[in-house]
Amino acid sequence: MEYELVMYSRQSPCPYVRTAKRVLDRENIPYREIHIDKDPDAKQRVLDWTGFQSVPTIVLARPGEDLPHVAPAPLDPGASPKGVDRGTMITEPGEIQLEKWLRKHGFLD
Repeated sequence: MEYELVMYSRQSPCPYVRTAKRVLDRENIPYREIHIDKDPDAKQRVLDWTGFQSVPTIVLARPGEDLPHVAPAPLDPGASPKGVDRGTMITEPGEIQLEKWLRKHGFLD
């Protein structure tokens, strides 16, 4: 693939991270995971992108890179990023939202 998935998450349990991992593992979709609780720069990126420490934040990146290959669509100030398809990014998606996003980007048929 031209792009890879990078999932910003935390080491502590989170239902949205578990859902994302379950979908990605079930569909055999590879991803790289970056823990924002161990990487201050990654934590700041997620804060800049979402306004919160929202995980998982999943981005479509060029292989080996950590940033979206195209800037994600902006959020309204203070708006929740939960489940919002921002093009090259989705944050805290439910199972159906994530499947739709993955299909849109060619990771699912």
